[in-house]
Amino acid sequence: MRKKPLIETNPFFKTPEKYRKALVTNIATSTAIETGMPVEEIARMLSEKEKAKPVKKSKGSAQ
Repeated sequence: MRKKPLIETNPFFKTPEKYRKALVTNIATSTAIETGMPVEEIARMLSEKEKAKPVKKSKGSAQ
């Protein structure tokens, strides 16, 4: 019998809001352990609506 993929069985993947909240919590707690920053502060930074602008390469860059 073939097993269903995780995306079909995990309820967090079915609801984008729940998935995003769980992802932010997971990243925030892991980062807090590694950096010593408060979980709430990390979660707030991850949840901010405004995203950073992409870095533009200058003409003289090596890449």
